[in-house]
Amino acid sequence: MLFESEAAFLRRKLPRDLINRIEHFGSTSIMGLAAKPVIDILVEVSSLEETKKQIVPLLEAEGYDYFWRTDVEPPYAWFIKRNSAGRRTHHLHMVESDSKLWGGLYFRDYLRQFDDEAKRYEELKKSLAERYPNDRVAYTKGKAEFIAAVTQRAKLYFLGSAVMLTNGEESL
Repeated sequence: MLFESEAAFLRRKLPRDLINRIEHFGSTSIMGLAAKPVIDILVEVSSLEETKKQIVPLLEAEGYDYFWRTDVEPPYAWFIKRNSAGRRTHHLHMVESDSKLWGGLYFRDYLRQFDDEAKRYEELKKSLAERYPNDRVAYTKGKAEFIAAVTQRAKLYFLGSAVMLTNGEESL
């Protein structure tokens, strides 16, 4: 419900020629999985340069915080929406079609289909949250190996023989 209403808002508010896919990803996109109450949304934009010019001012006027994420390749536009108490409610990740973040949809879809994998992921997240209650970087690094392994299995599962692995990258 929260994802759907935010996606509908984005479709109404943002320039139609810049917005393509809008996907719910992250832990809140997997029914029943323990998650922080922040909705992660992946938005495909046709141009990051035009996003900076046209979308950033629109969303900042609506109260979103904007960041240009350069810690990943390729960089992307990231927005944080907060409630009236200042708590984060949504993270918008605006990327072009070639972003590696789209690979996260394989992970999401696999966990949606395989409850046992979702349960293992939830157990890992809980143990990491206990071990690193105030260290988000360590928590995130602790999940990386599991996510990479499941994502690889998911790509093979969903794409089957269409995936040919070359240096850890898939080619179709």
